[in-house]
Amino acid sequence: MPAPDAKRGAIRLDQIGKTFGETRALSGISLAAAPGSFLVLLGPSGCGKSTLLRVIAGLEAPTEGRLFLDGRDVTALPPAARGIAMVFQSYALFPHLNVEENIVFGLKARHVPRPERAERLARAAEMMGLTQLLRRRPGQLSGGQQQRVALARAVVSQAPVCLMDEPLSNLDAKLRAEMRRELRALQQRLGLTMVYVTHDQAEAMSMADQVVLMRDGHVEQDGTPAEIYARPATTFAASFIGTPPMSLLRLTAGPGGAAVLGAPDHAVAPPEAAGALLGIRPEEVVPTDGPGLPARVTSAEFLGGETILNCHIGSGEEVLQARVPGHHAMAAGTPLRLRLPPAAHLFDPATGRRLPDPAPGAARAPITADTGGEHP
Repeated sequence: MPAPDAKRGAIRLDQIGKTFGETRALSGISLAAAPGSFLVLLGPSGCGKSTLLRVIAGLEAPTEGRLFLDGRDVTALPPAARGIAMVFQSYALFPHLNVEENIVFGLKARHVPRPERAERLARAAEMMGLTQLLRRRPGQLSGGQQQRVALARAVVSQAPVCLMDEPLSNLDAKLRAEMRRELRALQQRLGLTMVYVTHDQAEAMSMADQVVLMRDGHVEQDGTPAEIYARPATTFAASFIGTPPMSLLRLTAGPGGAAVLGAPDHAVAPPEAAGALLGIRPEEVVPTDGPGLPARVTSAEFLGGETILNCHIGSGEEVLQARVPGHHAMAAGTPLRLRLPPAAHLFDPATGRRLPDPAPGAARAPITADTGGEHP
């Protein structure tokens, strides 16, 4: 099946807003997707990601702002005039039609000639592994097979843009992982511009070229998965991305610099960081037999190849998670020492926004001594 024109599929949203009565679902959404890219709209339930997808599809009219496809203003155009394919969460298959009829339904509605319909059907069915299932009805298919039928129906349209609204949420965990790989490979092979809605950050991190993290109807952060993971712009982004998420610890002034509440004699950041929130990824925390930040285990979660240690710091109640390889059976209350990374993530507790990085030479080294944590 021919790939869409490589120059087609660019999407740009300019200050899109949407209200339902007195409820504001979207506010000032501006973003762009390059042709052939995989963009994921990520966020918790109710953040506006599905509403934004429906605006792009033309199923909802924005209250304000403009939408451009390939530089053309399509804000007022109906869905059929936008040249977009869509895969719904429920797959939206006709139960009384067989697989073949479901796949070519849109082509028939657009009066595509029969020979061309047959050619597109054959290629899409082969691509999706559905050739032997064309005479079956949706009720005779597994969840994964139904999902492939919905994808095939989108593929035969040869639209340069494909929208997907949580298409894998009805599948079991193993099949979801397999379909993530298949979806990504399909998108790259066809050169589609994909806009994909999910609340699952594992899907976003594993498939996306670009992640748009949404919260309460606005864009919290827009970037590549690596950028959002390495430099979260807010405490919300820090706590939403990552499994387990980043730990956020309150800092107070100590004799050797900023220290975590509950361990004032162990500096973990420059003095000017006092009053801020310190963000630490669990995989960066290392239990040590030597000097380190005092902590006590509250629980240990064994996940097979690794163990998640949930800890309270010093005499306080600040919670820090450590992800360590292998099996570590530790009872609640077990004392231990933790070696932390440099203070790379600092946030304003009032606004939740990321603070500027420390000036060169100001960032402290990881804790290795029990001497109050003075800067080297």
